[in-house]
Amino acid sequence: MNRIEKTFENLKIKGEKALVGFVSAGDPDIYESFKLIAAMCEAGLDILELGVPFSDPTADGPVIQRSSLRALKNGINLKGVIELTKKIREKTSIPIILFSYYNPILSYSPKAFYYDAVSAGADGVLVVDLPPEESDEMTSLFSGNELSVIRLIAPTTPKDRISKITASGSGFLYLVSKTGVTGSYGINTLEISQKIDEIRNFTKLPICVGFGISTDNDVKEVSRIADGVVIGSAFEKLIEENLNNIDLASIIKDKVSKYKLATKIIA
Repeated sequence: MNRIEKTFENLKIKGEKALVGFVSAGDPDIYESFKLIAAMCEAGLDILELGVPFSDPTADGPVIQRSSLRALKNGINLKGVIELTKKIREKTSIPIILFSYYNPILSYSPKAFYYDAVSAGADGVLVVDLPPEESDEMTSLFSGNELSVIRLIAPTTPKDRISKITASGSGFLYLVSKTGVTGSYGINTLEISQKIDEIRNFTKLPICVGFGISTDNDVKEVSRIADGVVIGSAFEKLIEENLNNIDLASIIKDKVSKYKLATKIIA
């Protein structure tokens, strides 16, 4: 049983849902990034999504775009993200998902990426712009199945495509709560619930919901219907608003604690 499976199993026993947190690796700088991630893990984060900075993050809203640009200006690339992953793994045992666009992986070499990511302690990869039909050119070069391939499902994804996506995914599924880009706030729990029910007809994989989740109440409501919640823009917004605040790690740690508490109120 890998770390992702073990995490969801343990959460189920405790009656909790997974808090999945996204941050751009190296934002605002590599030292502070590690410090913030360590604080998030200490506060109860269940799964870390570590964003690989990219110059054209088309699926991301302005908050995450700016976070990615700050990291790129500091010279962070995929090699640096893998090195950061190794350092984080020495600090925590929570699952680490490398969140990337395909171009950085292609430039790095999918084969080398798989080996280096697994060696560093990563548990999965989510490639935003690589659909199942085009994934073989990456996954066929993977030397094993130690790196889960996390798949995205949109609210507009039809049933026949859900079947294909779920069949090629592992670890958990990421359900996008709404159309658009990250950072657009507001959620419709009825529509999300209906989509989750639809997806569960095709898979037993855990389903985590992201996009538009920013408040404790959002977390609580989504935790009632999904296996986990994914929060990214809200964390990066907090980082951006406190770039020069020496208490940033404490601020983000407190936010994680509050979000995590909301995942426990699922009755």
